[in-house]
Formats: sequence, C-alpha cells, structure tokens
Amino acid sequence: MGSTITRRGALTGSAALAALAVVGGGRARADDWVETHGLSSFGDLALPPDFKRLAYVNPDAPKGGLLSLQITATSGNQNFDTFDTLNIFSKRGDGAAGMSATFDTLMSGNGDEPDSLYGLIARAVSVSPDKLGYRFLLRPEARFADGSKVTAADVKFSLDVLKEKAHPTYSQLLVEVDGVDAEADDVALVRFVKERSRDAHLVVAGMPIFSAAWWKGRDFDAATLEAPLGSGAYRVKTFEQGRFIEYELSDDYWAKDLPINVGQNNFRRLRFEYYRERQVAFEAFKAGAINFHQEYTARIWATGYDFPAFNDGRVKKETLHNGAPTGSQGWYFNTRREQFKDPRVREALGLAFDFEWTNKNVMFSSYKRVISYFQNSAMEAVGPPSPDELKILESLRGTIPASVFGDPYVPPVSDGSGSDRALLKRANEMLLSAGCAREGGVLKLPGGKPFTIEFLDSSDALQPHTQSFQQNLRKLGIDAQSRIVDAAQYKSRTENFDFDVVTAAFGGSVTPGSELQVFLGSKAATMEGSRNLSGIADPLVDALIEWIIRAPTRDTLNVACRVLDRVLRAAHYWVPMWYSDAARVAYWDAFSRPATQPKLGVGAPDTWWWDEDKAKKIGL
Repeated sequence: MGSTITRRGALTGSAALAALAVVGGGRARADDWVETHGLSSFGDLALPPDFKRLAYVNPDAPKGGLLSLQITATSGNQNFDTFDTLNIFSKRGDGAAGMSATFDTLMSGNGDEPDSLYGLIARAVSVSPDKLGYRFLLRPEARFADGSKVTAADVKFSLDVLKEKAHPTYSQLLVEVDGVDAEADDVALVRFVKERSRDAHLVVAGMPIFSAAWWKGRDFDAATLEAPLGSGAYRVKTFEQGRFIEYELSDDYWAKDLPINVGQNNFRRLRFEYYRERQVAFEAFKAGAINFHQEYTARIWATGYDFPAFNDGRVKKETLHNGAPTGSQGWYFNTRREQFKDPRVREALGLAFDFEWTNKNVMFSSYKRVISYFQNSAMEAVGPPSPDELKILESLRGTIPASVFGDPYVPPVSDGSGSDRALLKRANEMLLSAGCAREGGVLKLPGGKPFTIEFLDSSDALQPHTQSFQQNLRKLGIDAQSRIVDAAQYKSRTENFDFDVVTAAFGGSVTPGSELQVFLGSKAATMEGSRNLSGIADPLVDALIEWIIRAPTRDTLNVACRVLDRVLRAAHYWVPMWYSDAARVAYWDAFSRPATQPKLGVGAPDTWWWDEDKAKKIGL
C-alpha cells in the first residue's frame, strides 16, 4: 500500500469506548455538552482552534500542472487493474481511482498526529457528557460542486446509505451508529449505541458526504459511469473506462482556504492511468505518460533506471522516509478449505518459503521480513509476555495455545540456499504428524485426497518470488501451482472466497480499532466482499479485538494489540512476506515540495506542487 493523492486522514477504522475523554480543547455549554474544534481517540489534540495550516505544507504552493500516476491503494470496491463504476462505495463494480478526491468529509486528519481530526465540512462538534451523542455543526459556506448547500439532511442520508447499502469496508464500520437526525440545516446529530467502541466518532467524521438530492431516484447499489455529486476539491473531467480517469481542480472549491486544506490539492489536473503489468507501467513512466511513480519492484529499482530521461537528469529517483505504520503483506491461507484448517499444516507450509534466498536473489536484499501483524510498532509482540500482557493472557488461559505464553512465533532464518533441507525436513515431519501421508512423491491429506494448492493472482509480478516457494512445496509432495486471472475474475473469486491462497497487503494503523473486525472478525469471515481473506472465525480473536477497541489509553491499546499479535502469529493464518520502511519514488523533475514531510507518512505527492520553471527546463 502506498500514499494516495487524497489528503483526508479520515480514519478508516478504529472505534470507541463511550466513557472515554475523547474531546480535546473544548468548552462546556450550558447543557453540559462540550464543543470542540477537533476529535481524537484519547482526547489529545496537537493543533489549537486557531491553527493556520498543517506544519508540513507550503501555504504559498501554486496551483497548476498535471500529476499523473497509478492507483497504489484501494478501498471499497476499487480494483488495481481496472474500473467500470464511479461509485466506489457500493458493493457492485470496480471503482475508479481517485474518486475520493471529489468528496469532502465532516473532518480531516493531520499527518503529524496518529488519530486526530479537525473540521472540514463541520466547523466544530458538540459532544454529550456520555459520549453517545455528537452534534456536527456544519459550515454555512459548505457547497457541493453544483453550488447547492451541504446540509444536515445530506449528512443523514450519507451515513444511512453507507451503513445500509455500502461495501462492507464502509458499512461494517458504521454498525455502532444508532441513528442520525438533521436537527437543523446546519446541525447533524449522530447517536451511538450504548456499548460503542472508542473511535466510532472518528469513523463517522471520516465518511464521505453525498448529496441526498442528487441520489434521489438513483440506485446506490448499481454500478454507474455518471460521476456522483460531491463537495471535494476535484471533479471528474474525462475518462476511458478501464484505461484512465482524469480530474480537474475546482476553481470555486468552497474549502480551498480552510486551514486544514491550505497548501494541499495543488495540481490543476489529476490523472490515474491503469496498467495490469508493472513493467508496462514502468515503460509508460519512462515515456512520460506517468510523471510520478512509486516503485514496488526491487529489480526495476536496482536495474531499470538506465534510460535517456534518467541519465540526462529529467527523471529523478530517491528513497524517502516513510513514517506510516508498516502493513501486513503475505500469502493468506483460506482456512475455509479443508487442507488449511490445521494450524500445524499452515506452519509447515510456511517453512517452505525461503525469504533469505528470495530477498538476495530476487529483491536485491532491499527488504526486511515481516513477522508481526503490527510490524515495526509498539504493538508488535517481542519476547516473553510483559506483566500487563500476562494479565490478559491469564484471563484466557485454557482457551489459547500454551505457546502463546512464551516468545511469539518468528519464522526461522533459512540457510539462504533456496531449499533449506533442515527446514523442509521439519515441515515434512509436521505434515505427517498432522495426519498427512506420503505415497511416492505425492502428499495425501488425512482424508486421502492429494494435497494441492492454487495461488490465485491477477498479475504475474510476484511469480519470481512465488515460484521458488512452490518448488519447495512440490518437494514436500504438494501440487502447488499459480493461477493468473483477469481483474474481474480475481475480484469475483476473492469476494466469494473461492481461492486457496492469495497475496494481500493491508495498511497498518497507529491506532487500530473497528477495522480489525473487518479484517479478522468472525462475522466478516462469512460476509461476501469482506477483507477477512483467511476466514478467521475465532471467538478468542473476537474477544481480543473487543479489548483493543475499548482500550482507554494508548498504553493499554498497545498491550492488547501485542496479545492479539501473539495469538494470530501462533495460528499461522499466513506466510508473512516482506516490508520496507522507506518509500521508493521516481518522478519527472517538474515538481517542488515542502521542506518537511509529515511525521506519519511520506507526503508525496499529496503536498507537492507543479513547478513551472522546472517543467520548462525539461520540456514539459
């Protein structure tokens, strides 16, 4: 996952405990409700009510030029390879890249803070003493792109339709909304259920706001190539289905001078190009069809930058610090299928992947091994459980494996040969102990069927990494093959859980919360289109997620996450891949940028701008 052009930090996850102090810098009202300019998970806000801009932007950045790039992260129904609808929030179709830039949210985030939101459509929020009611006080100047006013009725419609009809990525995050009332044109009251979780208010504040009038008579469930009306900085200008989509900056964007927006949305035109193959995309970048490129292929980064535009300085490449949380990338087993139900089998399969060989021979030693679901953070389990972790573990003793009380599982380091005999011997012994049997060169499952694994993907970009893994699996008697399908079939099969193993990379969060239920919760395991690819349906995991989403402090959140990390790693739902704590970017030298990056991200290209003088020098 990489950075996207959309600047709203609307948290797509984390949810909240009603009794917590979640307002910062607010003032009490006569009815004991507290009015505040911002919201956060634990009540801390770094910016005062009169802040002028975010610290990592250039307030004088000019507006102009073209940013052309590929989609690097998906949400809702979006697909990396194609699109056939401009409604990215519905269950149907493949959503177009960049559409979120056409919508504003009630509040927006600060890249220097983990979970704070400040006013966008809402100028302020009034919070009830029991934290079950949030009155969003809307800005009178807020407008949709057609000039119509954004009202509380639009807020109500948006939250209602997202909860009732949207893709599970959105709808499942809104289950704790009890109701929404339009108390006045500029006052929307959001009511939460009594047992709400910690960050439910942040989820609501980060949802897109639609025009109720525009959607009247239209089917939200249907795929559409008519751009829905939004209030964001950009509007759809032109597109060719499945090939590209281009947006233009609205000259009359109502929120362009708000402090949360100053120095952002700097490109006059924003264009997303679609290419199924990474090499084809790179050739397009070399030719100038794309002018900003985030590189995910180590081979190309190491050997591909020998072309005229790079050699003469028109194209630049550099490695930028990435303060964003590390995601969890790996091969995910579909535990709904019989061959993956036994954790001993899953652990044995993981031993067949030789990361050390792959990193050296395929990835130019440019990556580190992922070992945790909360990699590179204070939430990652390390060493024996701490006393605070043991308090949680002891309350669950008897329901969790004894191994969880020791060091967390870490994939063993291979000898780097590509086929570590000791590890393959260990894997074979584990498979046999789990009831599998060898008949000649074929491994049979306990029921007598040959052990087969199909690795499903929509691109062959990871085949060099996967093939050596599969070769080792075949040495264990397993018929391991790849199946590369088109984007539509891949989406259909993954949404219906019709696969053995898939590759996925899920973005990390500094403050995990309700989104964990979407990725790891039992309810999501049977919900079509959910992100629970492995089919995890464990009451223990559900209970630990509840600990996390109700943690009253960051310290208790970290402790609960470390316990969940131990439990998940012991269950071997995946074969963890690799990560980098830096972002590799290349670009045509027509951009300038602020002097500082956001602490929790890269800032590229979100805070950059088109430099006309540089562009002229290189002939653009």
